[in-house]
Amino acid sequence: MIRPDEIPVALGNRGGFSGARLWQIEGMTAAYCLRAWPPGDPAPERLNWIHGLMQRARKTGLDFVPAIARTSQGTSWVAHAGRLWDLTTWMPGRADFHDEPTSVRLEAACTCLARLHGAWADIGPALGPCPGIGRRLEIAHDWIRLIESGWRPPFEVNPSDPVRPWTERAWCLVHSMIKGVPRALATWSERRLPLHPCLCDIWHDHVLFNGETVSGLIDYGGVKVDHVAVDLARLLGSMVGDNVDQRSAGLNAYLRCRQLSWEEQALVAILDETGTVIAVANWLKWLYRDGKIFEDRTAVAQRLSKLVERMEKWKHGGPV
Repeated sequence: MIRPDEIPVALGNRGGFSGARLWQIEGMTAAYCLRAWPPGDPAPERLNWIHGLMQRARKTGLDFVPAIARTSQGTSWVAHAGRLWDLTTWMPGRADFHDEPTSVRLEAACTCLARLHGAWADIGPALGPCPGIGRRLEIAHDWIRLIESGWRPPFEVNPSDPVRPWTERAWCLVHSMIKGVPRALATWSERRLPLHPCLCDIWHDHVLFNGETVSGLIDYGGVKVDHVAVDLARLLGSMVGDNVDQRSAGLNAYLRCRQLSWEEQALVAILDETGTVIAVANWLKWLYRDGKIFEDRTAVAQRLSKLVERMEKWKHGGPV
């Protein structure tokens, strides 16, 4: 239970970029996370679906998934001030893999991801083209048309912006590498693969550790029906980048829990490579085409820097 006199601790967006707002609340028996989802997103039906997936995972014994509190009417969220609000258990631990990047921790993260996929594998299973590939191709083709139109980001708007040095480097990379995305994905776009719910936004900062144990997988707002390689690509790319030995260790840990064909394993690397290029393109779009507002521009610069540095290593003879 939550004490009536307990004052929630405002956390802002907790380093995220979605527009959500978070508060930590210390209850009588546990700590909780109060979330105000971004205005208008998700729709109630989608949030019900996300909560159902989280509850399914909890019922299979995955205690690294947050538990959802319900209202006295039995609902898992309330609508207020143009947002949907929910309350989940506060997941302990820190997203500090980069501070201590051991194989044991990496394998624990990949094992937890495999267990979560296993809990969701029988929810609306289907065979079809990988939606993650379709999303990448759509964005790549849009960017190719934009570049051919002569558009370029208006960097001169705010020369003191901490993001600017990274976006200028990002623009040079996207300009030269975006055409490689359709080529890399051409033979994959119509292949029929097993699909079921996946996180689709599982990366370094969403994996909490307590020592060498994963204490929480957080943020389920990006969940979509997709192929598991999308999650593996996102997780391995953000945690270990291009370290071949660590990537192999992480993938093998996943395979000890869930089987993947050689074709599916090969897709992980391709989705990581093309996804990195698309992520940089998305940042340029959000910042300079959509005019999206981010409260912490320094955090944006840090996030973008990691993506840009990977792509710069690939620039000469890179994967895409």
